[in-house]
Amino acid sequence: MQVTETTAEGLKREYRVSIPAKDIDGKVTSKLTEVGRDIQLPGFRRGKAPLPVLKMRLGKSVLGEVLEETLQESVAKTLEDKELKPAMQPQIEIGDYKDGGDLEYTMSLEVLPDFTVMDLATIELERLRIPVAEDVVDRAVASFAENRKESEPAPDGHEAAAGDIAVIDFRGTVDGEAFDGGTAEDYHLSLGANTFVPGFEDQLIGAKAGDRKDVKIAFPEEYPAETLAGKDAVFDVTVKELRTSKLPEIDDEFAKSLGAEDLNALREAVKADIEREYNGVSRTRLKRDLLDILADGHEFELPPGMVEVEFEAIWTHYEERKAQDRLDEDEKDKSEDALKAEYRDIAARRVRLGIVLSAIGAGQDIEVSNEELNRAILREAQNYPGRQREVMEAYQKNAEMRDGLKAPIYEDKVIDYIVELAQVSEKDATLEEVIAGAEADAAPAAEAAA
Repeated sequence: MQVTETTAEGLKREYRVSIPAKDIDGKVTSKLTEVGRDIQLPGFRRGKAPLPVLKMRLGKSVLGEVLEETLQESVAKTLEDKELKPAMQPQIEIGDYKDGGDLEYTMSLEVLPDFTVMDLATIELERLRIPVAEDVVDRAVASFAENRKESEPAPDGHEAAAGDIAVIDFRGTVDGEAFDGGTAEDYHLSLGANTFVPGFEDQLIGAKAGDRKDVKIAFPEEYPAETLAGKDAVFDVTVKELRTSKLPEIDDEFAKSLGAEDLNALREAVKADIEREYNGVSRTRLKRDLLDILADGHEFELPPGMVEVEFEAIWTHYEERKAQDRLDEDEKDKSEDALKAEYRDIAARRVRLGIVLSAIGAGQDIEVSNEELNRAILREAQNYPGRQREVMEAYQKNAEMRDGLKAPIYEDKVIDYIVELAQVSEKDATLEEVIAGAEADAAPAAEAAA
């Protein structure tokens, strides 16, 4: 095999590779001989067909296999011999191949840059601890009680108030004509929940059981049903019953109904859940600060192809959100040229950080184990009730999907390693302070920069 370097510009490399015809012919003969041991051709006993007959019958298909194998092997050997670290899959362009001739092709690739990882022990980080206040636990437990509240008939003469449930019959009309979906009987309407058209529930406040009244409302201009959007409507409403909400007592019995041993155990479990959530918020802030330091602390040439692929992924996501009218306000105010320039910077940052984290991980032999990957697949499958087996099988069959799950696990393991080496101080902060700080420091179009 002859390898000639034709381009060496920055991170771009190009090689012309030539594999002699005799090497290919030798491999074809060897594979035909191997195949011939188990094959039975008409007129010959199994394994006894002569080589010329095998070449005539199987030569083309075997040659195709040999060329593919030779191509893969020669690419791998060239990368190894030249000590190349490709940034992406090399691009192969095969020349005009003729049966019996040399195999010649051009291999183009971008290589990863050489750089020195900064001294990780010099990194200074601040971990923000968010203590869980008792009133936060109180509100969380109270929300459980709110979700389990029951209703009971209101006393005679009770006037409807926010929080009550009004059992009503209603018939809505527009210009005197009833419309689809505008009629119901025994409908349980939670007053103050704002589940109906704005203004409807407010007009029932103060009503009593047995009252009948006209509720006049104006459908919003943006109402989903085009036939009703912007129209005035009148609802003939009969209040058949009023029910008041009754919250359960927050005591040991209530805690047991939720699976806890007693109220104290419930509060401790709730507090632990909140702490885990707060720790996640704090870690996100710490990780972002660390990534900022790593990005600023490493300057090297980036493989253009990697940046372009990352940019295309970001821009595709932007166009999808634009089509769904989910753009941030600052994105709506910018031209596409300005956004593209911004997103190219984000793509470059992602690529730089990916290269740095990969280099650190490789230097410490950090890997994602099969057990860690399988746990991630199981967690992902649990997001699809009833389809868990289908999802798990899809991941088992698709290497690209598995890589998509491995990447964040690998990144977190490398981050953990760096944090262990770094100088980390701790400081108490409120949840609002941590979130406000993250929002203030976040790059524009945070969704694309995540």
